[in-house]
Amino acid sequence: MIKIRPEKDTDHKAIFNLTARAFGRDHEARLLELFRKDRIYERELSLVAERDGEILGHILFTRISIEPHQEKFHAVILGPLAVKPGLQKQGIGSKLIAEGIETCQAQGYHSIIVIGHPNYYPKFGFKSATDEGLKSPVPVPDEAFMVLELVPESLTGVKGEIKFPKEFFEIEGLL
Repeated sequence: MIKIRPEKDTDHKAIFNLTARAFGRDHEARLLELFRKDRIYERELSLVAERDGEILGHILFTRISIEPHQEKFHAVILGPLAVKPGLQKQGIGSKLIAEGIETCQAQGYHSIIVIGHPNYYPKFGFKSATDEGLKSPVPVPDEAFMVLELVPESLTGVKGEIKFPKEFFEIEGLL
């Protein structure tokens, strides 16, 4: 049985290795290490999927802001999401996303942003962020820039450019 839980300090090496293997490079794994050193990191929003003591997947949600600043914008960005190669497409990522959505709601966040596959994330309720008046800080196809409203109407009147944490721009080749 797969258990979803917040990461522990003792998980860091396994998460790094899993993430590097899942992406076929270490950019996203190094990003996780940078996030853990910043005040934006919240352990409750870094979840692992575990079975019999082995970490099979990991997901991170990180606080973001918007410019111009708007008081009612309480959001996180989803990513990276990594599942152990060989176990992908077996529902582990979906379990991490579902648990992450519940955790973000419980932590009081109003919405979640993701840059991801347009055929995957809509099944969780994600829709076009551009259609909601949000702009990506990096060039991505509109259909890959999505948002999930956790609190109904929380994006009403919210317009502007999403500001990613500075760590996204510290690793060359990540974005």
